Amino acid sequence: MTDSPTAGGITPVIDSNHRSRDSGHRAADAAALASAAAEASGVQVREVRDGRELDAIQGLFNFVWQASPASPLMTGELLRALAKSGNYIGGAFEGNELVGASVGFFGAPAEEAVHSHIAGVSNAARGRSVGFALKLHQRAWSMQRGVSEISWTYDPLVRRNSYFNLAKLAARPEEYLTDFYGDTHDGINAGDETDRLLVRWRLDSEPVRAACAGEPGRADADAARAAGAAVALDSGPGGAPVPGTLDASTLLVAVPPDIERLRLTTPDQARDWRSALREVLGTLMAEGARVTGFDRSGWYVVRRSGAFGVEDTGQDTGHDAGAEGTRTHGSPLTGKEQR
Repeated sequence: MTDSPTAGGITPVIDSNHRSRDSGHRAADAAALASAAAEASGVQVREVRDGRELDAIQGLFNFVWQASPASPLMTGELLRALAKSGNYIGGAFEGNELVGASVGFFGAPAEEAVHSHIAGVSNAARGRSVGFALKLHQRAWSMQRGVSEISWTYDPLVRRNSYFNLAKLAARPEEYLTDFYGDTHDGINAGDETDRLLVRWRLDSEPVRAACAGEPGRADADAARAAGAAVALDSGPGGAPVPGTLDASTLLVAVPPDIERLRLTTPDQARDWRSALREVLGTLMAEGARVTGFDRSGWYVVRRSGAFGVEDTGQDTGHDAGAEGTRTHGSPLTGKEQR
């Protein structure tokens, strides 16, 4: 059975030969949430297959990341190949103008997982939650095809992206990746090592359903500290990273307010933050610790291995408006997902 397209460009596709009625209803619910998010942002989000629109996506990514024409983030040829082979390419349009885009491809296990490679929003759509609408469209598209999980990477030093990914979307970090992409030559990442957090978005989990319905998980660093959490990494009076103690089952790990500005104004301090976060958060995760949430004031909440309760998520529920990026050229959403 095929329903008519919804306002946000999602067409629920439910095949009873391959999908239970319950999962079909959940895919339809995801499509409705995606349409509502697009409408609230003042855009239409839809799949992109037309060659001219794919070229526009290439241009948008190059502009947001300030990439050289000689080193595009994604070539038009690659975008065409991904589209033709049935992978995800979504665009957010305000009228005929492309203001955001996201690209993902199927990963292992085959046809059950998608890896979201890159997503960005132009300056024209900043502050309107267009990135949220793009992610909900990607979720609905994936659920319609039987996908249960989307993964992506992001720079764990970028505070707004940490909040967006872990609170507003309720994705969960699984691995700290050291210098994952190697040298990059775009205007955002040049000169910095490309450490990333790999996150997984379990599309039909209760936290994700709640987040997509506008009820993000919200970690509370002050409450965690009052309950005995220790500060494993803090920011000193001059803004430099200050290692703390690991002598607690729950740990708080700080990130700077604006690492992108630090890279421009105080590059040595930015590199110090990269090294410090790698040493603290990277080591903790390698030892089995789990990031259970992110406080918007700039703290990862981390539970050490052996300290997990059955219902422990490290978060409480609450409403928060969320934040989009504030760069002049636009906003890389979520890591590479933002390179």
